[in-house]
Amino acid sequence: MLTLTSDELLTTTRAVRKRLDLQRPVERQVVEECLQIAFQAPSGSNRQLWKWIVVDDPKLRVAMADIWREGSKDLAAAAVGAPSLPKVERADEMMSSVRYLNEHLHEVPMLLVPTIQGRPQIESMFQQSTLWGSILPAVWSFMLALRARGLGSCWTTVHLEREAQMAELLQIPADYTQAGLFPIAYTIGTDFKPGAREASRSSISWNSF
Repeated sequence: MLTLTSDELLTTTRAVRKRLDLQRPVERQVVEECLQIAFQAPSGSNRQLWKWIVVDDPKLRVAMADIWREGSKDLAAAAVGAPSLPKVERADEMMSSVRYLNEHLHEVPMLLVPTIQGRPQIESMFQQSTLWGSILPAVWSFMLALRARGLGSCWTTVHLEREAQMAELLQIPADYTQAGLFPIAYTIGTDFKPGAREASRSSISWNSF
């Protein structure tokens, strides 16, 4: 376990891609400990309608990485001709990190797909919010627990362009929603620092938008 204050844990749990240790095995027991912590997160009506699929089978990881890459191609094709978004801070560095993960995802020791029962596209806004609010806090708790143990991850969603293919591969029922795909590995070094968020101060307002 790392020695971190609660504030340090919250501000230094980063999206880790290039610093995932692809050579060091990850013990199932450690991941299950992190999941047990995640299970303590709040969920709508205290109903934990989730299923967490952790994959360490090498052949399955290769197939999952292939689906992820196809989703990435879909997004790249859709971006051609689309209005360009404002450039974000350290965008080039982030894209280099994403490309690295694209090339090495199949080498990551474990991959996680958290799912929850329900389909947001057929629900009201209230029900959609309840669905996402019932799994996203648990996913973040899982990432914090990983960080405390010297592991890291990254919240990726590009494979959801091919959600049906991933569901078929992992035998996910049609009434379950995938929240993302998370690589799991020990990190190369543990000296992560808070991100640059000074501009976010302007997003705070009081009493009105």
